[in-house]
Amino acid sequence: MNTTIVETLIETTKDFSIEETMDFLANEYKDKVVFSTSFGQEDQVITALIAKSDVAINIFTLDTGRLFQETYDVFHKTLKKYKKHIEVYFPEASEVQNMLNEKGPNSFYDSVENRKECCFIRKVAPLTKALKGNSIWITGLRAEQSENRNDLGFFEYDANFKIIKFNPLLKWTLKEVEAYLEKNNVPQNTLHKKGFLSIGCEPCTRAIAPGEDIRAGRWSWESSQKECGLHQK
Repeated sequence: MNTTIVETLIETTKDFSIEETMDFLANEYKDKVVFSTSFGQEDQVITALIAKSDVAINIFTLDTGRLFQETYDVFHKTLKKYKKHIEVYFPEASEVQNMLNEKGPNSFYDSVENRKECCFIRKVAPLTKALKGNSIWITGLRAEQSENRNDLGFFEYDANFKIIKFNPLLKWTLKEVEAYLEKNNVPQNTLHKKGFLSIGCEPCTRAIAPGEDIRAGRWSWESSQKECGLHQK
């Protein structure tokens, strides 16, 4: 069933622009299309496209409680520029409290299991709440971001969250993303100019050196697949 829907969406929108596809989805799945932003470069492109076309897509973000101040700054600038509401989802305070009481504030450095626990509490559980009841989840994933994302499709069914994903920037290069941001004067996180290409929580993100993989700055002490559980690829 879900495979059939995905195939139908791919066929129906194959000649559509991103804006036309988003408009189609907003009409086809009224009030059930959401976009998750972490205010990274790709997400800022999509926010600008949504705002420019004034399409009926709800935007939300996850505040883990450990974000960079620069992320809050671009959040604020984005609200002021586009005048579009962005819903904020927080982790459950009791879950964070219990984790810190049991393991301390930096348990995520001790093991992959601990890090994934922290990611689950601060990100995955709030995302589950944000996606509940919706049909389409728009993301800023690009194939170029990591080897794990090379085989993604524009539409795909996410069995983990039981929702259809739309990845409009899938085939965009980083240069194309940066060019769009500059041309359209889209607010950007100042950390991008300092070597932070993929930005998450402050203690789990570092700048990358020239030639390093885009995701190398995330959980750099690990040799894992560099994913937190929001996207399995």
